[in-house]
Amino acid sequence: MTSFSPAETTSALDNLSTLALAQALADRLAIAPSDWHRLKANRSAQAGQQISAALVFLLKDCPQEALPHLRQASGWLDKSISAPPCPTHGNHLPHS
Repeated sequence: MTSFSPAETTSALDNLSTLALAQALADRLAIAPSDWHRLKANRSAQAGQQISAALVFLLKDCPQEALPHLRQASGWLDKSISAPPCPTHGNHLPHS
């Protein structure tokens, strides 16, 4: 991995729009399907994913789309919500 000086990093970031930075953060904080089981109960990871998504919607001037993500993040942080069951382990009908 290449290291950049603080000045080089600042210069590179200055060339990106705020929306591009927010989208890059949302991409970085998104929980990949392969990490879902490992991070499903990680409240910081879940809240970060939701907050970064809300920020992208806010910067796209879609506040109504941002609100549900902010509510989800708040729920993760105040422990009022928990991870849903794994979609691949849900209610399966027995094979006939």
